[in-house]
Amino acid sequence: MNAPREISYPTYLELDTLLGLQRPQSAPEHPDELLFIVVHQASELWFKVLLHEFDQLIAHLGAFDAAAALTTMQRINTLVELVAHELSALDTLPPQRFMQFRGYLGSSSGSQSAQFRAIEATSGLRDPHFMAALKEHGPLPPVVARALERPTLQALFLALLAKEGRTLEQVYAEDGHAMLQMLAEAFLAYEQGFARWRFLHVQLVERIIGPDTGGTGGTLGAKYLTKTVHQRFFPELWAVRSKLYGRR
Repeated sequence: MNAPREISYPTYLELDTLLGLQRPQSAPEHPDELLFIVVHQASELWFKVLLHEFDQLIAHLGAFDAAAALTTMQRINTLVELVAHELSALDTLPPQRFMQFRGYLGSSSGSQSAQFRAIEATSGLRDPHFMAALKEHGPLPPVVARALERPTLQALFLALLAKEGRTLEQVYAEDGHAMLQMLAEAFLAYEQGFARWRFLHVQLVERIIGPDTGGTGGTLGAKYLTKTVHQRFFPELWAVRSKLYGRR
């Protein structure tokens, strides 16, 4: 099939539009603000890809296709590692230089990222603290509301096990369930990667504005972020370890 128009690298990627979306607000323009913008914009693009992959994962789990779900989880875990690594670019931003343009950020805050909140909700967060945080910014964005309407990943995985006539204990204690074990471990690898991402974010915030300083947009900054590091997406996958392998 012929392309409807001549496609080149710049037109396929819409580079004129893409490269025109970085608009520093500082005046005169601070030399570090472009880096700050690009890191966050790139993260949002990867969030878009992650949500797309989660759609595929949920479809595979709903179809009780463990092999396809595992393949998708492996990609998701790679993407989470990539997004976490991007934060290292901001480690090169000294606090005094950030303060020179921080005032131009206005009320903007990473907590306002609808895509990030959707990733949290898709992953399984439903605790009261998380739900209250969602309401701080007004009506739920459609992408977050959609995530909250769907079963959590843990619920979908347990439904897959039930379809297979298995329990978590059997998956880990009996031979012959390698695919299900690998999928369970991929879920835990995801949770650990996500927690590592949060931890690096906490360290970055503390390094730039200090552990006791509020974040942009009136948020609690590092204090809030520190609490999120220990959130669990798959509590039953963790609990089965204590049940089977804990000290007796």
